[in-house]
Amino acid sequence: MADRPTNGRVTSAKIVIAGGFGVGKTTLVGSVSEITPLTTEAIMTAASEGVDNNDLVTQKTTTTVAMDFGRITIDNDLILYLFGTPGQTRFWFMWDELVRGAIGAVVIVDTRRLADSFAAIDFFEHRRLPYLIAINQFDGKLFHDVEDVREALAVPPQTPIVNCDARHRDSTKNVLINLVEYVLSMHRSRTASGAGAQ
Repeated sequence: MADRPTNGRVTSAKIVIAGGFGVGKTTLVGSVSEITPLTTEAIMTAASEGVDNNDLVTQKTTTTVAMDFGRITIDNDLILYLFGTPGQTRFWFMWDELVRGAIGAVVIVDTRRLADSFAAIDFFEHRRLPYLIAINQFDGKLFHDVEDVREALAVPPQTPIVNCDARHRDSTKNVLINLVEYVLSMHRSRTASGAGAQ
């Protein structure tokens, strides 16, 4: 990924929105998308009992079975295409296709269920795809300190962790801007170290 152009051309980039079941992926894409988001929500049935644990998200009656898709224009020359992953393990076979061509990922975390985040973090670390952690503040509350979350998830110090409310556009837009800035800083750092090695 190159730096954003200054010649008036528009650059587009793909970002993956991931995390465990019921952490707010569909909500985040829907809150920030400037187009009507494409969702693949299906009604949860008795077949999901014992498979999908919605004890802490009892109001959840649907689940993503393929992906969510949205788009946001960050400024005049940068458009982000958002691809939300399904959260359940039985749909993880789709993740490899969803991340193809992505510049980075957002891992949404519900601090009441931190263990649900490990699989997504491992997935992106294994593929060396830059990611940040977005702590979704359910009920508008932050239940744990950011550094406590970093330690619990064993996330490297350079990986950004931001608080957000997935229901609110400004909050979710801030998450995406933080990710783009992080990806750009990593790109500049690699470019500089590559130039220094020559």
